[in-house]
Amino acid sequence: MIKKIVTLSLLATASGLVMAQDNALQAYGLTFSGAATLASDYRFRGQSQTENDPALQGTFTLAHTSGLYFNVFASNVNFGSGSPAHLELDPTLGFTTPIALGQIKPNLDVGVAYYNYPSASDLNYPEFYAKLGFADAIIKGDLLTPSVAYTYKYGGNSTSDGMGKDVTNWNFNLAYTAPFADTGFGGVASVGYSKANAEIYGNDDNFVDWKVGVTYGFKSVAGLTAELDAVGSTIDGYTGAANRAVDSGAMFSLTKTF
Repeated sequence: MIKKIVTLSLLATASGLVMAQDNALQAYGLTFSGAATLASDYRFRGQSQTENDPALQGTFTLAHTSGLYFNVFASNVNFGSGSPAHLELDPTLGFTTPIALGQIKPNLDVGVAYYNYPSASDLNYPEFYAKLGFADAIIKGDLLTPSVAYTYKYGGNSTSDGMGKDVTNWNFNLAYTAPFADTGFGGVASVGYSKANAEIYGNDDNFVDWKVGVTYGFKSVAGLTAELDAVGSTIDGYTGAANRAVDSGAMFSLTKTF
């Protein structure tokens, strides 16, 4: 009986500390959120970052009522036996605000992300981005998101040294998500186009990537979502594991938000 009382007291104390922390953040106009994901592969713009192996990922965001936010994304990576990179840890600083385009009022999101590999700093590079989010674009509950991103040093010093110059890269993307009525299921789709100033994508300086899939939000577990996708790219010129990393394939993930 005493053990039960002590346990309940500890749980109540921990719950109180969490609530106090949330209240303290809210007093300064701040909110904290995050997500943990277990995925069968880590695909970035159609390219596997783990040689088609599973990935464990985390995302943490601290946002202010002004629209400013700070985000950190973490994931294991594997770029092949010759690369010392095993962890990706990307900080992002951004700003989001609603804007008016006539009768349409999308949400504008701009910022800079820093692709960071602690054990392989030669790969690090910044990327600037801008997104527009159109809610209820076609049906209620959907989201249409066109975006553009640019970096003046793609692949960091490693790519610059290999090419003999800094490599610039543009990425244009159009993403769409929509619920399937009130079933808990939903659809996701995206298409992207990347253009560099050097032939760094197989035999070319540009490629198209795509994704189409279905999601399911578990009503019994708040914040838990499963996703099954088909992904791929038009990159060619590779063989072996490098070719499998850019070829079409399937990917499954489970994400818990909090």
